[in-house]
Amino acid sequence: MSLSQDYKGSCFCGAVEFSLRGAPAAMAYCHCSSCRHWSAGPVNAFTLWQPENFKITKGADYIGAYDKTAATKNEAGMSNRQWCKTCGGHVYIDHPSMGVVDVPAVLIEGFKFEPGFHVHYQETVHPMKDGLPKFKDLPEGAGGSGQELAE
Repeated sequence: MSLSQDYKGSCFCGAVEFSLRGAPAAMAYCHCSSCRHWSAGPVNAFTLWQPENFKITKGADYIGAYDKTAATKNEAGMSNRQWCKTCGGHVYIDHPSMGVVDVPAVLIEGFKFEPGFHVHYQETVHPMKDGLPKFKDLPEGAGGSGQELAE
């Protein structure tokens, strides 16, 4: 992790800016289809932060949100995705049931991404051989089975 404990970042156009304090609770890769579709990539590099360590510092009025679970199943979801209404650039994902804010690693200026594991690896379309644990779904502490898959 970087030596700095204060970070900042923004959406693609800069209309929305945020700050982060401290260290993330976790850093990892997600292979689930929702994250892959949202990120438009084969894998999503994420960082999880305590909500009190994340703050929108500019452009809160430009933030749009979408909760796929609530929209399709009429119930509270796990992932409320936030983006900039000006450029469409991602900003963060609120995970209220987990009590964390998920900030895409690529948006954090000067941040050294050091992933610790992979989640939802059973859905991978981009196998990675990096020696990190590959969880079928989530680690037990995050509400998953804790089952690891082979590289």
